[in-house]
Amino acid sequence: MTPSTGNPSADQPGTPRPGRVERVADHYSVIAAKYAAFRPGYPDALFDWLASLTPSRALVWDCGTGSGQAAAPLARYFGRVHATDPSQAQLDGAPPHPRIRYRVGREAASGLPDRSTSLVTVAQAAHWFDLTAFYAEVDRVLQPGGVLAIWSYATTIIDEAIDPRLDWFRRERVGNDWPPGREHVDDGYRSLPFPYPELAAPSFSIEMDWNLHQLLGYVSSWSAVARCTEREGRDPLADLVTVIARGWGDPDRIRRVTWPISMRVGIKPVAPG
Repeated sequence: MTPSTGNPSADQPGTPRPGRVERVADHYSVIAAKYAAFRPGYPDALFDWLASLTPSRALVWDCGTGSGQAAAPLARYFGRVHATDPSQAQLDGAPPHPRIRYRVGREAASGLPDRSTSLVTVAQAAHWFDLTAFYAEVDRVLQPGGVLAIWSYATTIIDEAIDPRLDWFRRERVGNDWPPGREHVDDGYRSLPFPYPELAAPSFSIEMDWNLHQLLGYVSSWSAVARCTEREGRDPLADLVTVIARGWGDPDRIRRVTWPISMRVGIKPVAPG
């Protein structure tokens, strides 16, 4: 794709202009606005814990940043956040911040110097990566003793009336439209290789208080919904509304929506001597 220059945060003074990036596993440019508007953020406790592990707080690389759901809170802890994504459309929806540099780039090309960062994060994106190439880049840019953290969330928990209907929609109605790689989200990233000795992560969950419109907005940001809509020529969300509306009741009613987070976290070994 040819990057645009619409995001002021992608062209801050001193920031290299992005070059051409191939369209590889770009499942979100077409729904970038929905992703930015409806994807939930992550709990502060997650970033508190990660920051406590790092040997410094000068620089973090957030790879596959999307529209900045992890980059923005990371900026509260680190002096600089280098946030990359292959989709300029996604970056156009990211919030500007003086400590965040957004850059179009793939997982194998951070544009960072060797051993320059103390933390590399990937939020809800590692399952789309060429992990061999990504881990080689991580090993190049991460300081010894630095931290690699990848995480995902899959299951949406609301209540016993809503959950089975959402599960039907995710697994059956649009189940065949998930791109390859989604299966790793469903198994909590346990089947993905990981390059460093791992730490046991605390239990974290995303929690949002949403009405039905907000929940449907979130579902509309799924890559499978976009692919199903393109394939069928109609929006499958109408079918979800049909089955979920009665269980939800008043569409303005606020319900607690929870997503358990699955994490893989490791530390780059320090060479002896």
